[in-house]
Amino acid sequence: MAVLTDDVLVVNAGSTSLKLTVVDREDRSRNVEALTDAGDVAAVGHRVVHGGGRFTAPTRIDDEVLAELAEVRELAPLHNTPALRAIEEARRLLSETPQIAVFDTAFHATMPDVATTYLLPRRFRNRGIRRYGFHGLSVAWAAECVPAERLVVCHLGGGCSVTAVAAGRSVDTTMGFTPLEGVPMATRAGSIDPGALLYLLRHGVSPQDLDQALEHESGWHALAGTSDMEELLRSASPEAVLALGVFTYKVAQAVGAMTTALGGIDALVFTGGIGEHAGPVRTAVCDRLRFLGVELDLHANERAAGEISSSHSAVRVHVVPAREDVIVARAVRRLLRAR
Repeated sequence: MAVLTDDVLVVNAGSTSLKLTVVDREDRSRNVEALTDAGDVAAVGHRVVHGGGRFTAPTRIDDEVLAELAEVRELAPLHNTPALRAIEEARRLLSETPQIAVFDTAFHATMPDVATTYLLPRRFRNRGIRRYGFHGLSVAWAAECVPAERLVVCHLGGGCSVTAVAAGRSVDTTMGFTPLEGVPMATRAGSIDPGALLYLLRHGVSPQDLDQALEHESGWHALAGTSDMEELLRSASPEAVLALGVFTYKVAQAVGAMTTALGGIDALVFTGGIGEHAGPVRTAVCDRLRFLGVELDLHANERAAGEISSSHSAVRVHVVPAREDVIVARAVRRLLRAR
């Protein structure tokens, strides 16, 4: 029997949480506690962080697709592993409902070769070693909310990235082959000299220990002893001050790099849990960007949404609450209508 609804159940399986929302055709969403609480839905849309080189568009999930997703799981193990578990559970419980994967990496498929290519031997590049980019669903929503010819989006949360968007299309971003590259994060160091990693491997650190350290023990947590940004902002310890300084310095640097990719900047967006709620982080980043004409309205910066730039700022600065679920639901509906 046909399902007479446009509602989509969106499954966002993160490294430490599972978010389930039902999104209607008006982009209104409601949270549900379990897959079976969604009621009648047209489809289930799964956010999948890494699609590798194979998946650059929303894809209906069958056994073959599931097997291919399992092959790229190690490229983003903190996110793709729980996503695969959620897909398997949803297919078991909602077996008659279409299941569709929507990929964070897909938004960045428009990046040019100069932004995606590592200058490595061909034998490595032929194994898919290239820059993919992440947080694409969040960036797509931000670009829709703040239309601009030259937009830079700072998605700052447990994972952090900065993306250059030209007329709605990704042209460069800080994360690369995996979500480990780029600016510092809660428990990830961001970009570091690969020679340092080779040195550690040659001097007794196992690949397993290194993987654990890079994913779970680095970032501002390694320096300040906490991965919680609110706690970091409250602390006056030298380690916390330094960790916050390094983080905001690197984010500002990344905005400068993305501005170069765009040939200028018209608007800057902060999104993600930290981007939305940590006004002092936004202030510290924007203070370093005054040379670009960025100027905040300090009163407006206390808000968690809307424009926060001053009337004199040459660059519009906005806070955009993340709505990845809306982007997923829309992508699912488009795929269903196309069939």
